Amino acid sequence: MRVLIAGGGTAGHVIPALALAERLAGDGHEVRFVGTPQGQEARLVPAAGFPFVEVEARPFVRRASVRALAGPLSAVRSVRRLGPVVGESDVVVGMGGYVSVPAALAAMRGGRALVLHEQNAVPGLANRALSRRARAVALAFAEARGGFPRRARTVVTGNPVRERILRVAAERERLAKEAAAEMELDPERPTVVVFGGSQGALHLNRSVVEAVRRLPPDVAQFLLLTGRAHLERVRSALDAAPPVRTFAFLERMELAYAIADLVVSRAGANTVAELAVCGVPSLLIPYPYATGRHQEANARALQRAGGATVLLDDELDGAVLAERVEGLLAEPDRLRAMGERARTWSRPDADEALARVVEAAGGGS
Repeated sequence: MRVLIAGGGTAGHVIPALALAERLAGDGHEVRFVGTPQGQEARLVPAAGFPFVEVEARPFVRRASVRALAGPLSAVRSVRRLGPVVGESDVVVGMGGYVSVPAALAAMRGGRALVLHEQNAVPGLANRALSRRARAVALAFAEARGGFPRRARTVVTGNPVRERILRVAAERERLAKEAAAEMELDPERPTVVVFGGSQGALHLNRSVVEAVRRLPPDVAQFLLLTGRAHLERVRSALDAAPPVRTFAFLERMELAYAIADLVVSRAGANTVAELAVCGVPSLLIPYPYATGRHQEANARALQRAGGATVLLDDELDGAVLAERVEGLLAEPDRLRAMGERARTWSRPDADEALARVVEAAGGGS
């Protein structure tokens, strides 16, 4: 079966798509990607060894303006260009990001099977609009089902997670020792890992700097993943702080998850899925400007399962964050229970479940 996967922009869209691609390729299917030259997919997909087709695609702007015309016009051009590529495929999978729209439209125009994957607990406008014509709409969160038309063929699969992340639960002790050695952390001390997603998060970073300064040095050590734009500012601000290691990002996030006693992060769909499958307790601070407040909905889903606590961004400052972190670390039994509940709620077989949906839609096996 020939599968064309469309999705990208941020790493949060690309990583689950690659997890699906690896599963499909392992099952003997031919997989290609379509994406934009400026998105994360242009780097990550070829590095993973999959063929990559570049197209022009721009986000749709909802406000009336000259710029608002760029998205639809770009989509029209991309639909035409994608015609031959889609025609060579048995099924097109839209994994999110604005490149999914022209790929899905080209699939409908060419009579090819279309599968959509909705990552978030609140579905996006494009997926809602396209869902009526899709063979299947795979959901990462059961909560998203109510956001689609009744006639949409929805199925809950979870959000595919990379194989190396899936190994954390079984290999935590070994990976934690490796993380401690590689990042010069004390394996015997409580470790708080903080990150704001692939782009970093300015407000979160500022609050973390203040929180670390407020906390007694013996409470915890910190691993901060700041994003490239904020690295030097955070490093200079924490020069004389308790044990802190700062990096722009980690290629091997499994090391961070393995050594973490607590993660403080935004609540992107990929982050929530990885935290859950690793069984890591978390304090989630949803990005407040996410469309439809979908990050808050993602965070609340894990909170309801008992695997996370939630702090809203408008309540966030250094003092509040320090108090919440210190309070959670003072209850190790509670943290262990949160991790276990997160793991129970997770869907470690999401890549396989989504692959079966794609196979059924495309007539492959």
